[in-house]
Amino acid sequence: MERLQKILDAITPVDRGLEPEVRAHLDNLTKPPGSLGFLEDLAANYCLITGTTTPQLGKKRIVTFAGDHSVATEGVSAFPSEVTPQMVYNMLAGGAAINVLTKHVRADLQVVDIGVADPLDAASKIIRRKVKPGTDNMSRGPAMTKEEAIQAILVGVELAHAAADDGVILLGTGEMGIANTTPSSALYAVLIPCPVAEVTGRGTGIDDTRLQHKITIIERSLEVNASRLHDPLSTLAAVGGLEIAGICGLILGGAVRRLPVVVDGFISSAAALVAMRLSKAVIDYLFFSHCSAEAGHRTFFERTGIRPILDLDLRLGEGTGAALAMHVIEGAVKIYKEMATFDSAGVSGKDH
Repeated sequence: MERLQKILDAITPVDRGLEPEVRAHLDNLTKPPGSLGFLEDLAANYCLITGTTTPQLGKKRIVTFAGDHSVATEGVSAFPSEVTPQMVYNMLAGGAAINVLTKHVRADLQVVDIGVADPLDAASKIIRRKVKPGTDNMSRGPAMTKEEAIQAILVGVELAHAAADDGVILLGTGEMGIANTTPSSALYAVLIPCPVAEVTGRGTGIDDTRLQHKITIIERSLEVNASRLHDPLSTLAAVGGLEIAGICGLILGGAVRRLPVVVDGFISSAAALVAMRLSKAVIDYLFFSHCSAEAGHRTFFERTGIRPILDLDLRLGEGTGAALAMHVIEGAVKIYKEMATFDSAGVSGKDH
């Protein structure tokens, strides 16, 4: 816990003293002030995160954490846990959606085994950081010990530092884990807070009967672990997931290194919510890529006042939304960097 506390203490808010200069430059570009809407906010936030009025673009990386969940045995997913290692192998072979989209936006992809039940013996390209082979069944007790949750967080922190040391300028989150919308919904319910039914959706495509069963399992999990839900870290350990903890750590580590982090979808946002509850300043370093089709993600954005970049009815995870949003963020920064100003273009400004 002492090591985690040092990380949290190292996270400070962005320097908003730069904002007037950044906004003045945006307003001096050859367009009506504010006419590029949210793109201008993205460019301004990127400048503040990176601490400069002359922002640079460069290397991008998405880190996709994989982990299993014993709560899957309760029938909360349309797919069995065997799909987790199968999809990991698919990613490593280049056949998943995240492979296509990272290639499209020219981003690196790292796939991390932080908690897959399968040993993945034949996986040669994976980053091996397994804390344990899947979480325990949260409907019958805690998913992890607090020590295991911290260990998983520190894996994410380590990978954020490694990315910064490797020259990565824009970092994105991703995950793979059958049944991981179940712990994510539990985290939202506790940390927003709100009723379980409000943040529980169909995940991999379950029917109405199984959806109600999933809600019941999550409610039971919160009852079983009620004495452990008193702070963000204990809540993460009790009803979270190893890949969620890893993403939380990646976000915390990114904030320490003043790296902009692009948060993927429903599961990644649950990890971000944990990070935001651990450190209020973390929000300054985050771009939320999209609003998922998964029920509850819109509730999260409405309750926090955060605006996602895209809304495409995505619900795959893996980092797919983060990859797409990277393109938009880069476009916003290029507008800031490359558009002519009224002075340089000899264009008349607005009449006063």
